[in-house]
Amino acid sequence: MSWSGRAAGWGPVGAIFGDDSQDYGEALKQHYEQGAPVGWEENHVSAYATMHPWEDFAEIWAHYLHIVDTLETASAFGLRIHPYRTDHALLHADINFDPYKAKTITALIDAWLPLTFAMNALNHSMGHADMYPFVLSQPVIQKLDFIHDLWCMDGWRRQAPPGKPGLPGKPRRARATKPTSNVSADIK
Repeated sequence: MSWSGRAAGWGPVGAIFGDDSQDYGEALKQHYEQGAPVGWEENHVSAYATMHPWEDFAEIWAHYLHIVDTLETASAFGLRIHPYRTDHALLHADINFDPYKAKTITALIDAWLPLTFAMNALNHSMGHADMYPFVLSQPVIQKLDFIHDLWCMDGWRRQAPPGKPGLPGKPRRARATKPTSNVSADIK
């Protein structure tokens, strides 16, 4: 049964994520035998998202939640991204808003891209690979916009707790599993 048969009124899902009438088991088998199609990055957030429209939908939801949750944490820490060597707006962001209340996907993406550029650069400085190794092409952003619109529907949007976004009700302690020095860090 396709999405249209399972969820009346979700006609746009098929138009955005593709025809889900193909057999899921066959699609899974084909994906593991042949891999993702060449050029998958143009329309999908991950190679696995190409396997079946259900997986594309799930991968986009997962990325949306990664984006919103990470921006919430960045906001709680008062992060600002302002590289000294460029004035290009794409690399600058003040993450001082509740991403759960963002009115548009553009507000999220405009903060997300500079943050991921900075996170990836920091990881490279530590000799690690990209923390966020994904490319958000325009078709992927359109899919994220669809998910954002679902999220913003009455009853779906999470109500942020009172006070600053992302701050829990009581302090949390962060401790390294293997101390690298005799200094411990408390986050309050």
